[in-house]
Amino acid sequence: MKQLNGLHHVTAITSSAEKIYDFFTYVLGLRLVKKTVNQDDIHTYHLFFADDVGSAGTDMTFFDFNGSMKAVKGTNEIAKTSFRVPSDEALSYWLKRLDKYQVKHQGIKEIFGHKTLEFYDFDDQEYVLFSDEKNHGVAPGIPWHLGPVPDEFAIYGLGPIFFRVNNVPLMDKVLKDRLLFRKTQESAPFHLYETGEGGHGASVIVEERKDLPLGRQGYGGIHHVAFGVDDKDDLDAWIQILNQLGSPHSGHVDRFYFKSLYTRLYPGMLFEFATAGPGFIDDEEPYETLGEQLALPPRFRHLRDKIEGLVRHIDTKRSDKVYNKEYDV
Repeated sequence: MKQLNGLHHVTAITSSAEKIYDFFTYVLGLRLVKKTVNQDDIHTYHLFFADDVGSAGTDMTFFDFNGSMKAVKGTNEIAKTSFRVPSDEALSYWLKRLDKYQVKHQGIKEIFGHKTLEFYDFDDQEYVLFSDEKNHGVAPGIPWHLGPVPDEFAIYGLGPIFFRVNNVPLMDKVLKDRLLFRKTQESAPFHLYETGEGGHGASVIVEERKDLPLGRQGYGGIHHVAFGVDDKDDLDAWIQILNQLGSPHSGHVDRFYFKSLYTRLYPGMLFEFATAGPGFIDDEEPYETLGEQLALPPRFRHLRDKIEGLVRHIDTKRSDKVYNKEYDV
């Protein structure tokens, strides 16, 4: 059985699709590569932010569920999403950039020998920037070339995903025995696990917190994390493993942009396995205009008029705009 390739995407919940679009586009400099709806709830936007071409392993996505309450941060939750930047110098740039845009942060710190910068959005969603200066392993993506952040400082992929748990032995068993991760470092209360080629794009950091109440999902929190596999054959193999373990799962789910499988292996956490392709450049949108129209997978296209009446219009057109690279922050 092959190990998982690494991180595929992280999906979170936001209180405002409009505000998260502005934050990710103009502050973080990530490209909106798909503006669509939640395929299980067509009343809800699903926004995909990624690198220049929407590569697997670079995207964070958001639902904006109507009536959602704010997340309660605690234990037994997927706690923080991190992103990769090229260097320590890039982190210094981001420190100034976050200050310029009045984004709350905790300053530059270090974990497992890598410099980091933790920050928060308007919902108190937790993020961390990781410097790739000493990183090896899974290759990063491609900076959004037409975005506002200079390429040499830009976010270009997902970094380690943080789990906050009250039962480290159980999570250790889940990661090593069931998901085939390997534990590579420990520095209490943090435990580092890697899969595939390893490195920031293929890592999970587990934080032990027995002192906190159980987390509760809502806006400002993470909905699920997806790990990458090559293709449907890999999903079939994982289905067999989950069946042998007696672990409930979704079976194959065709999301059109990739194929998926969902399961819960630890209380409070939803894990997804997702294929590398087909990807976001498709029959509806070429590279030049990714994310500008309301995109719908084929099985929803006959409902376009209805869906456009259910979700409010959000202007995400960028192909007619020029963003000056913001060196002076």
